[in-house]
Formats: sequence, C-alpha cells, structure tokens
Amino acid sequence: MADKFIQTRALYEILEIEPFLILAALVLLTWVFYKVFLREVSEERHRNIRSHLRNLFRHVVILVVLFGLFRGLHQIHDEWAGIVRILPYSGLVTFFWGSLVFVKTCRLLVLQYLFMGSMQTGVPLLIVNIFSLALSVIILFWSISRIFGLQLGPLLATSAAFSIILGLALQDTLGNLFAGISLAIDKSFEIGDWLEIVSGIQKTVGQVKEITWRSTVLSGFSDELITLPNRFMAQAQISNFSPDHGPIVRTQVFRLSLVSDVTLAQGVLERVVSEIPEICRTPTPFAYINETTENWISLKILYFINSYGAQFIIGDQVLRKGLEALSEAGVRLATTRLEVKMSPVMDHEGH
Repeated sequence: MADKFIQTRALYEILEIEPFLILAALVLLTWVFYKVFLREVSEERHRNIRSHLRNLFRHVVILVVLFGLFRGLHQIHDEWAGIVRILPYSGLVTFFWGSLVFVKTCRLLVLQYLFMGSMQTGVPLLIVNIFSLALSVIILFWSISRIFGLQLGPLLATSAAFSIILGLALQDTLGNLFAGISLAIDKSFEIGDWLEIVSGIQKTVGQVKEITWRSTVLSGFSDELITLPNRFMAQAQISNFSPDHGPIVRTQVFRLSLVSDVTLAQGVLERVVSEIPEICRTPTPFAYINETTENWISLKILYFINSYGAQFIIGDQVLRKGLEALSEAGVRLATTRLEVKMSPVMDHEGH
C-alpha cells in the first residue's frame, strides 16, 4: 500500500549511513564554531546560543533513535513480512525528522555567523527566519518530487490564480516582510541602536530590540515596547544615535546675572562638566554666550556623550553640578524681575 504513494527505493537510498554521518558532522561543526569563534559574545548571547544547542541536541538524540529503529527494521524486514508495511512509514518519519535537524543546524550556523559581527548586541532574526523558510521550502519541494514522485510544474501552474488572490489578501503582510528585508540588507540600524523616527508630526524614540517579519520592536525610555510596521520604518526619516556613528552632542543653558563674571562662569562650567565620567573627553565640553537680554546673560555648555539612553541622567548631573559649582565660585544666577509702575489716583475734579 505504501509503495503506491512513497518511492521506497529512493527513500531507502537517502537513508543510508553516509547522509547520517554527514549530518552528524554538520552538528559537530556547529558546536565547534560556537566554542572557537564566539567566546566574546555577551552573556545574553551565550544563553541564547546554548538554548539553541540544547534544543538541537535533543532533536539529534531523537533522530539517532529513529534512524537506529529504521536500520534495525530494514535488516529484518525480509524475515518478518509484517515489517514490510511499517518500514516505509518509519523511513518517512526518519527522513522528515532528519530534515528538521538539518534545517535547525543550518539555521544555528547562520545565526552564529551573524553573531560574529555583533558580539554584544544581537542580530535581526528576520534574516535567519527567511533563510530557514527558504531552506525548508526547497527541502519540501525536493522531497515531494523525489520521494512521492509528484511533478510540481503542473501543480504550480494551476495554482497561479490562487497565488494572485493570496498575494492580494496578504498585501500588507508581504509589504512589511519585504520592507523588513530591505532594512536588514541596508543596515541603516542594528539591534541595540537608539533611533529617532520621524514621520510627519509623529516622532518615536527607542532602542531597537528586534526586527521581525512584520514589524520593528523598540524599547522606549520607560522600558515600554514600541512596535512599528516595517513599511512605516522604511518610509520614515530615521536618525541613528548609536556609538558607531560618533558621539552625541547635548547642551545645557545657565542664565547668569548681568553683573556676573562670564569668563569665570565659562571656566567653572567647562571644568565641572568635563569631570563627569559619562561625558566624552574628546571633544571637550565648551561653554559660550548664547543670548543676552535686559535681565540676564545666557551661557550654554555644549558636551558630548556616547549613551543616548542615558542622556537625561547625564543632563541632570550637568545641571546639578553646574549650579553647585557656580554657587561655590560666587557666580550669581539671574532672577526674574517684575517692574510695576503705579499711576497716581485722580479724584473726580482731576486732582
């Protein structure tokens, strides 16, 4: 009965010992690659890869059991007639489980290769998922043609109309998918980068956590998760504030009294801001007169930082330490002055 649907001869040729040994060598190569080339990845990445390896080894153990069972049944199927009916199905399960192990192994190899270029942050799983999907589809089509003897050409031709209808129904999903692929290939941002995304009057700020099939996931300043469709990301204006793009410039304004010693205040601010550990030493902080009015002199301190996410904490230190240092140096800050002019009250006779 199974011979009518399964090309048993082709299936048994695939399930020889040589393909099994090649697959075992590929699994071993994946483990060696991790031990040799990925020693310096972050602890989070170590946990991620070890989890993948444990899952892969569990699948390998099951494959060994299935393969051993199949080879054992294959050796005695001539002696026991009932095994002849079971053997093709046992071989089919072994083949598809082996295909699963092969896809998982190749997926993990690609993931580890991408981790080599991003040791501490991470990689977009979109690329790995697309690779896994493409490899799975290729194996599926090949197995249908080789093991089941089906010609896929006429089947694909008759499904053209269905494909068009399905494509229209999944237009938004496919648009987000291809936009995500474009973003991953363009590499305008990576996992861990801080982004400012502007589209019209809408502005979104966050750190990239993941790029999925449909969307890009950001983490905001309050650790809230922000999910933006990939099509939106591809069409928006994106400013990347990751350290690889250079230090980030920030400023703080201090308003001084008109009688204050501006030169002294500039030196005090430049000194105290440069002593904050999170602020870059090069370029050095620079203070300059930004504005003068009838009530105050506006002094702006310009400084550079590497961590976009810590800008508010650093800004608080700049303001607090700047005010303390100016006070200790005797520099007076401006105060708001209100001038009220009283007009004399006139009686009914105009006096």
